Amino acid sequence: MSSPDLDVRIETCYARVRGVVQGVGFRHATMREAHALGLGGWVANLEDGSVEVLLQGPANKVDRMLSWLRHGPPAARVTEVSSEECMTEKRYARFEQH
Repeated sequence: MSSPDLDVRIETCYARVRGVVQGVGFRHATMREAHALGLGGWVANLEDGSVEVLLQGPANKVDRMLSWLRHGPPAARVTEVSSEECMTEKRYARFEQH
């Protein structure tokens, strides 16, 4: 059951996505999905071949985005998503690709 609090409380979450997630349009697709959900934050490739994502927005929308990250775009092969809630005073007005 959804609580009204989940629609208004702003949550910040850091996630790391592993698998075949670079060179398959993962960052671009992540940006599209985050924009559709109205989330702020960013997505970036890491040198080890994984992708890191910082999500900020209502808790229910962050949860929906985390679910999406578990499969990503069609060409991606996600093997693992680890995430943790972060405490930050910074507010992201939009979602960017780094």
